[in-house]
Parts: sequence; structure tokens; C-alpha cells
Amino acid sequence: MTMQTQGRRHWLALMAALAFGAALSPAAARADAANWPTRPIRLVVGYAAGGATDVLARIIALKMGEQLGQAVIVDNRAGANSNVGAEMVAKAAPDGYTLYDYTIANTINATLYSKLGYDPQKDFEMIGLIAKIPNILVVNPKLPVHSVADYVRFAKASPDGVTFASSGSGSSIHLSGEMFKMQAHLNMLHVPYRGSAPAVSDLLGGQVQSMFDNTPSSLPHVKAGRLRAIAITSAQRSPLLPEVPTVAESGYPGFDVQSWFSLAAPAGTPRAVIDKLNAVLNKTLGAPDVRQRLQDLAATPEPGTPEQARAFAAAEIKRWREVVKQSGAKAD
Repeated sequence: MTMQTQGRRHWLALMAALAFGAALSPAAARADAANWPTRPIRLVVGYAAGGATDVLARIIALKMGEQLGQAVIVDNRAGANSNVGAEMVAKAAPDGYTLYDYTIANTINATLYSKLGYDPQKDFEMIGLIAKIPNILVVNPKLPVHSVADYVRFAKASPDGVTFASSGSGSSIHLSGEMFKMQAHLNMLHVPYRGSAPAVSDLLGGQVQSMFDNTPSSLPHVKAGRLRAIAITSAQRSPLLPEVPTVAESGYPGFDVQSWFSLAAPAGTPRAVIDKLNAVLNKTLGAPDVRQRLQDLAATPEPGTPEQARAFAAAEIKRWREVVKQSGAKAD
């Protein structure tokens, strides 16, 4: 090989390296973000259509799509308590065109499953929180219980304690009950179902006695008198049920459990794209029509920064780790 040939190859390699560096420069990243998106965006939901997670995702997807100038298409990938959808997004290209509806379930799954195909923290870039929805402690009206104090007395007086249904082992509905069981030191028997609908059906029929159900699921039955609302699990009362006290004010200070939903992208997604998505999400959550639809679902919008969402998710993983371990809940 001649010196001239070697020199030419070195020169070409240097030019390629400089071009690659320019493509990765902050200026280039900003330019890419300025042009993004140029095609539709997929928003993966880890549950079937029709549930609270899906409904919330569709509300924000429509509005965000209007602002971005590209459709945000909801893609339901149900299975394994949302793990199927989460793993798909964790392995997707970090280009801003695949997003994930990251929920409380993902922080519970971090401990509930001995093995996951993704890391709930390392494999995602948090974009921002969407909303929170409280659960309601509801009982069958035939039960002689009208308050949290009554519920505790009933459980302690009964040889078999009290039964509480859930939408499945490890769900926020299940672990709301487990957390109350731990704080109140009660004999409470968990009865898991495959989804909230069959659990509520058996609660209405008297096969089970109580449930810490998601508000949108039980609210129509409470309004119709088919279920009795004893307490709400959020720190503040719900405007949809202003007469129903919180668990915290019923003798258990600090009790605050809510189902929550956030927006995330695969790890490595450019920060400029994350910031753009965060701005659009926060603007969406501030829109009057979106706020009204969320209020109808008993959901409170939670605008904020990516850093706040990441810190919140990390705290939730730690919080539910203790509850899952003490409850003995497992799912593999």
C-alpha cells in the first residue's frame, strides 16, 4: 500500500468521523426535533380497549395528534398485567415514533414478577404524568357497614374476617386492600378475578363483601345505590363523591393510593423530542375539553416535567416493593 493510498484512507476516515460527529451534535439534534414528527406516532397501551388506561390514552392521543400535526394511534397490546406492551416499547427504536402508556402497574410489576423482559426504570425515558384516579372502598349494601370504623369492627368481629375482591393479583385494586390490611391489622381475605367487571359483578351479587375498586368502575353502582361507598383512597375527597370521606381522614393518616398513568418513550430517545412531547402533553392536559373528560372519569390531570415523572415512578417502585413483599403476591 503506497503512502498516498494510506493518506487518502486516513483522510476519508477523518471526514466520516467528522460527519458522524456533526450528525450527533446538539445543533443537529435540535434540527431533527424541529422537524419531528414527519409520520404518525404509535402509543402502546398494555391493556385491552375499553378500560380506564385505554380511555385516557385515547383522550390525550387525539389532542396531542392535533397539536403535533400527525396522528397518535393507540395500539392495544394486552397481556401479563401490561408487561407485553412494556417490553415491546422498551425494545423499540428510540426515535419518538413509539410511545408507551406507563402506569402504576409497571412499578408494581418490578417486584411482582421475578423476571421481566424489560427494566421499568432503565429502559424508559419518562415524558410526563397524565393523570391519577383514586380507588373507592365499596361494600355490598347488605353488609352492616357504613364507615371505615364499621368496616374494621366487622372484620375483627367476624371469625373469617372480611373478603375483598380485586381485578387480579398485583393490581392497584388488590394492593390498595393489602396496604389497608397492613395499616389496620385486619383479617382480610383477597379474592382475585380476571378483571374488574367480574369482580364487581360478584360484589353486587353478594359473593364477596368489599372491594377497593377504581372509581370509574364502581361510581355508577354507587350512584344507583347498588353499592355503598365507604371511603376514597386519595388524599383529598373526590368532587364526584364529596360526601364520601377519605381513608386518611377516617383514622389512617397518610393513606394515599391512586391509579396513575404517564407517558414514556424508549430509553435513548433524544432529549429534544422528549421536551417537545412534554410541552404538547402539558398543553393537552390544560385544554378545557380534556379536563372535563378527565373529571368525568374522576381523574385529576398531573402536568409536570420529565424529571418529576421519573422521580415519582422511582418512588412508586420502592413503595410497592414493600407492599408486594409483605402481601406475598406473585405473578410469573
